[in-house]
Amino acid sequence: MQDSPSHELHEAAAPVPWLRRWWRRQTPGRQDRYAMLAPLAAVLLFLAAIISAFWYLRLEEIDREQEAVRRDVEYGQQRLRLRLLERQEQLMRLARDVSNKDVDAEDFVGRAETLVTQYPELQALAWIDERRRLKAAYAGPSVPTAQQRLPGDLLRSGETEATYSLVRDLQQPVYSQPSRNGDAVPLLQLHVPLADQARFAGVILGEYSIDSLLRYGVPAEVSARYAVSLLDGKGRLLAGQSLPPRGPASALLAWATPQANEFEVPVSPVGNGLVLRAQAYRTSLGVVGSGLFWLVGTLSAMTAWMLIGNWRHTRRRMQAQQALIAETNFRRAMENSMLTGMRALDMHGRITYVNPAFCQMTGWSEAQLVGRTAPFPYWPEEDSEQLAARLDDELNGRTLPGGFQVRVKRRDGSLFDARMYVSPLIDPKGHQTGWMTSMTDITEPNRIREQLQASHERFTTVLEALDASVSVAPLGSEELLFANKLYRLWFGQHTVGHLQMVAQAGVPDTPRSDESLDEVDSFVGLPTGQLTAAQSENAEIFVPELGKWLEVRSRYLNWVDGRLAQMVIATDITPRRHAEEQSAAQAERAQSASRLITMGEMASSVAHELNQPLTAINNYCNGLVSRIKAGQIKQDDLLLALDKTARQAQRAGQIIQRIRSFVRRSEPNRAPSDVAAMVAEAVELADIELRRRNVRLSHYVAAQLPKLLVDPILIEQVLVNLLKNAAESIDNAHRTTAQRSVELRAILREVDEQAVVEFSVVDSGKGLAPEVMDRLYEAFFSTKAEGMGIGLNLCRTIVESHQGRMQAENIYNGADVVGCRFSFWIPVSGAISSAANKDAGVPA
Repeated sequence: MQDSPSHELHEAAAPVPWLRRWWRRQTPGRQDRYAMLAPLAAVLLFLAAIISAFWYLRLEEIDREQEAVRRDVEYGQQRLRLRLLERQEQLMRLARDVSNKDVDAEDFVGRAETLVTQYPELQALAWIDERRRLKAAYAGPSVPTAQQRLPGDLLRSGETEATYSLVRDLQQPVYSQPSRNGDAVPLLQLHVPLADQARFAGVILGEYSIDSLLRYGVPAEVSARYAVSLLDGKGRLLAGQSLPPRGPASALLAWATPQANEFEVPVSPVGNGLVLRAQAYRTSLGVVGSGLFWLVGTLSAMTAWMLIGNWRHTRRRMQAQQALIAETNFRRAMENSMLTGMRALDMHGRITYVNPAFCQMTGWSEAQLVGRTAPFPYWPEEDSEQLAARLDDELNGRTLPGGFQVRVKRRDGSLFDARMYVSPLIDPKGHQTGWMTSMTDITEPNRIREQLQASHERFTTVLEALDASVSVAPLGSEELLFANKLYRLWFGQHTVGHLQMVAQAGVPDTPRSDESLDEVDSFVGLPTGQLTAAQSENAEIFVPELGKWLEVRSRYLNWVDGRLAQMVIATDITPRRHAEEQSAAQAERAQSASRLITMGEMASSVAHELNQPLTAINNYCNGLVSRIKAGQIKQDDLLLALDKTARQAQRAGQIIQRIRSFVRRSEPNRAPSDVAAMVAEAVELADIELRRRNVRLSHYVAAQLPKLLVDPILIEQVLVNLLKNAAESIDNAHRTTAQRSVELRAILREVDEQAVVEFSVVDSGKGLAPEVMDRLYEAFFSTKAEGMGIGLNLCRTIVESHQGRMQAENIYNGADVVGCRFSFWIPVSGAISSAANKDAGVPA
């Protein structure tokens, strides 16, 4: 049963609905791209089909030409081969006759002349015997004289000698191509061997002109159609012509114009040493040279260019539409999401536009506001007249650039503060169509501003009530950024006091430069983080203008405008300085009293020490008086007695002078002092008490100790006090005579990587109890009934004023205490600060 026509039409139209449905599913942008790309693809496909057709036809033509070239070259090669074989047979017959001795030298020349004359490719024939010597030779008229061979000549060195040896070894004809020198004509040589009863008897050498061989061997019809040439084994041209290489223009069209058809084949029986090549002349312009091709290509390119231009124009139009839509959506989204209320009025004061933020602020919807005129529903009743005047100013162009602040009423009746900015609304033609008003809720900023103002007032009140002067000034400038009440009371409103305190305190500051005249911070752009993060610097200065001692503290900070500034806080410490001076005077008096007490405790020992020289003086004087009265003294005895009396008096004077210098009250006087001298003075003073208590004293001072920057009287006071306490400790321990000893040492050592001189006093007493060790340096604490408790406290104060340290420790022998060791050290470096040089308030 055959299908009906309606069924066939339905099947033919079936793809159309499917294609239509697929087309409708695409986006408009993709539909435009397909609509533009489809014609462009059709044009490109048409152009590709035309190019392919031309290319296919051209390839067919090239194949036919290549086949014709190959066939003609093989034909020419066969003709050339037959010609060479005929000449080879003739030379072999001549060689056979020569080997049979049927031909002598004269006959050889005759027959050679016949062959050369009859066959133009033969240029010369030569008979060479087994000794490489020419017996006979003939050359044609075209052979140059320099290349002709004469009977009796030997083979030319390097020319045919190798081939001659090869023929002798193979006993077969051999072709060769001798090397050319200069402009010599290329030749082809044939060596035919001669035999004399199976013995090698030389060769018959035939020389061919390769040019003549090409001219007469290759058929004329082949030479007419092709550029025929003979090449050697290395591809060098021997004879014939070769087509020139393509120029730049041909190279540019190489994609459409294939290379010239050529074919080459080796010439036998010569072998690979001679190659016959034929190159077909170019008779066709190819695909590129076809006018139809260029016409079709030009039309296709113009069509494609117009389609591409139309597509790019459509694409730019779509991009502009999309950008416009995106810009509109962006502006609408920005207006809807911004927190600033926007309101547009026409020239008559009617609301034409409000954004969602404006509606959210007032509580009224867009439908309820658009089209309304004054008075507006968000105006408070009590401010209606003021707002109406503001609106009249807006409509007449009398607006403030900085805006104005108003109160706005919400729909629920609550009020909030708002700031409004008004600007003219200009259309694209440059005409004003209304006024645009932006409204910002400033209720919270106003509250924060009020709190900040109140906080600033409280902060200012606190700073004004401080008993310290506070000032802030930028570096390198004489501008005073801040000054509290006390600073203004001391120095006024100028920055002179600030700079004076900075200079006296030795705080680094940047010198004022010319840039400061323009109020430019010279530290702008520099990394000031390290300055602002640094610790504050303290110093004590005296201001003569005020007659006050001030403690100055300064630090760097970033001011509110970003400039690097310096804050100086000055506190009046004049009462404290007076108290310190009084404390220093009391300490000085306490030290003098301590030395007097020490001498008082040693009074009996000093009296006993002075009694000896005074008794000796009395005895010497009484003896002198008795002997003078009796007239029994000589002059020498008198002088000896007077000399002894003077020495005893001098000894008593030294004892008294040493005691006076020890207990004398004087100002502290630090100077480079010799350690050995200080130890000797202290030993002489303390030795009186130690001998009274029957205590042995041994002392050791290391050699070459450096001098110390100290007050020697104070150091001697510490040593005497420690030696006296050691003697009392031994006496209270009731040690035997062998155990009653005190050792004093002064050595150089290192403490915390610092060189110091250590003084140590070691006794053999009972040591110190733990409860005594804890309160050893406490003022007015003493283990002696008559002690005042200021000796060790003053000793430690003296040592620490010299930047030293003092310590005490018991000496153990197993579990028993066998003595005590007091030690202190003074640094050697001499790097004692100026404040320490003032004895830190501890006088001598």
